[in-house]
Amino acid sequence: MLRREISRTLRIKSSLPALFTKECRNYGTSYSTVHQEPSGPQIKTEIPGPKSKALLKEMMDIQQCGSVQIFANLEKSAGNYFADADGNLFLDTYTHISSVPLGYNHPALLNAFSTDSDVRTLVNRPALGVFPSDDWPKKLRNVLLSVAPPGLHHVMTMMCGACSNENAFKAAFILYCTRKRGGRTTFTDEELKTALLNIPPGSPELSIMSFKGPNRNGAFHGRSFGSLATTKSKAIHKLDFPTFEWPVARFPEYKYPLEEFKRENEQEDKECLADVEDQFDRWEKKKPIAGVIIEPIQAEGGDNEASPEFFQELQKICQRRGAALIMDEVQTGCGPTGKMWCHEHFNLQSPPDLVTFSKKMLTGGFYFKPDYLPPQPFRIFNTWMGDPSKLVLLEQVIKVIKTESLLQLVEETGKILKSGLHTLETEFPFMINSVRGRGTFLAFDVATPELTG
Repeated sequence: MLRREISRTLRIKSSLPALFTKECRNYGTSYSTVHQEPSGPQIKTEIPGPKSKALLKEMMDIQQCGSVQIFANLEKSAGNYFADADGNLFLDTYTHISSVPLGYNHPALLNAFSTDSDVRTLVNRPALGVFPSDDWPKKLRNVLLSVAPPGLHHVMTMMCGACSNENAFKAAFILYCTRKRGGRTTFTDEELKTALLNIPPGSPELSIMSFKGPNRNGAFHGRSFGSLATTKSKAIHKLDFPTFEWPVARFPEYKYPLEEFKRENEQEDKECLADVEDQFDRWEKKKPIAGVIIEPIQAEGGDNEASPEFFQELQKICQRRGAALIMDEVQTGCGPTGKMWCHEHFNLQSPPDLVTFSKKMLTGGFYFKPDYLPPQPFRIFNTWMGDPSKLVLLEQVIKVIKTESLLQLVEETGKILKSGLHTLETEFPFMINSVRGRGTFLAFDVATPELTG
């Protein structure tokens, strides 16, 4: 029974090579209710197989593709099972970096473009910031706003997680500067001229705070310049790039099991929150902090979690300091923790100021409080401003999630899975430890790298 349930909702979210190499420790979720999916994995060749190796060699002549592990056969993939070019079949524990919401070839998505109207949406991609289609406001309201975080009623669409965070930063900077100008929304000649030269006052010295995690790893918010400045997960992402010098605070590092180290973990929260306060003080005269970006669970940085109390106090600090609280739900959004948005678990006194999303939401963007709506056009802008065809797909994803009660399934399955992992942790403490997470967005550590092979 457990195996049947987990097969519908489980994925290990570190990387596909985790199936064969060193990193099988992190758990998330992908929903799949596709019928006639394979009964189990099937391995026919070495991994990668000869066809994948040949394709990789061909592709290396075109671009840098050292990150590619194997090539997919999307026609033969079904549900939670991934077929590769060599005919091997895997229970997909990667889901394209946490971005496949309903598994492969779900009927609802295959049939999403069945009407002429939807096909035209796919073919005629508009520059949404200038020429949106006449049904675009309805689409935003019926799709994205239908699953908006509680208390947030505005949304800006973007293309990916990195640009969603980048533009959330812009929204935070705009409001921060508007407040510093006493609410003035017009600009002086000096501000206009210096903005083009990247110097104050038009281009002020401001910053966004992010978080480092245990063992030097930490936040991941994207790879474009602003978001890269807040990314702290892997050095290779940042080497040779002159990114911004911005503040970084400590993310809690808990001891497990949580119930046995309650006092120690409460103290860890206090120390990390004190560090946040200290960063605000230290950077006030250097680059004042206009916003704080944080993941509800630090995903790429090791699936590090923090308590609801930590997030509640962090929000109070941001409010007191006049900084935006930006909740990065790019990986945790769209249900893997058992709620549509992970921060719903935290019982915050009010919504975060901005909530960014992408991946399983199939389009990028951010929800925001009305104060963060820029008063002028073109300040939060790019050519595409999202993709209407992705909302056609997302509309079907949301329908399936609701009609098949998938959030409840994730919550129930997550409890079973986490309980089973705790049992294994108790029986084999010399092998696994530190079971953590919410829903099926779970993780555990192993004692040695050899145990993952």
